Amino acid sequence: MGVVERDRILPGEAVTPGDVVLGIASSGPHSNGYSLIRHVIAQSGASLQQPLAGRTLADWLLAPTVIYVRAIRTLLESVGVHALAHITGGGITENLPRVLPVGCSARIDPASWPRPPVFDWLHEAGGISEAEMFRVFNMGIGLTAIIPADTVKTASESLTALDIETWPIGVIESGENGVSYATA
Repeated sequence: MGVVERDRILPGEAVTPGDVVLGIASSGPHSNGYSLIRHVIAQSGASLQQPLAGRTLADWLLAPTVIYVRAIRTLLESVGVHALAHITGGGITENLPRVLPVGCSARIDPASWPRPPVFDWLHEAGGISEAEMFRVFNMGIGLTAIIPADTVKTASESLTALDIETWPIGVIESGENGVSYATA
């Protein structure tokens, strides 16, 4: 929970086609999709102690949720943020459209950031479709910031200085409110 002065609320009205969607790294699933995760573990018979990319499955699943206060403050101080979307239950698919004004959509390129191995494991072990993965999980992006294209470098450098990983993951386009995904 937080408080913001009324005159500092980002209503999303400034979002326009050509803006960039900047993705900010998550630490894992955070607190979302655990009913599905428990189902995948039970159905696959996986051990929480099994190795997965240098860690255990349990380490990936129990990584503490990132709190984005420093990232948000830094972005607000360094660039003109048009909108922010916390990627919680519903993933990018359901959370990003909530901050888009009428007439804007987001085109996201899933190949633009490294997907944490825990999501690949869930996809394969659970036989979960890509669409469902992006609807349930954050897929490695815990927060998105919609910013003017000419501020991406400044935003990324400001957050990198704080050891916060970011990637330009998409662009705002004209269209019906929603998210589409680029395919390889």
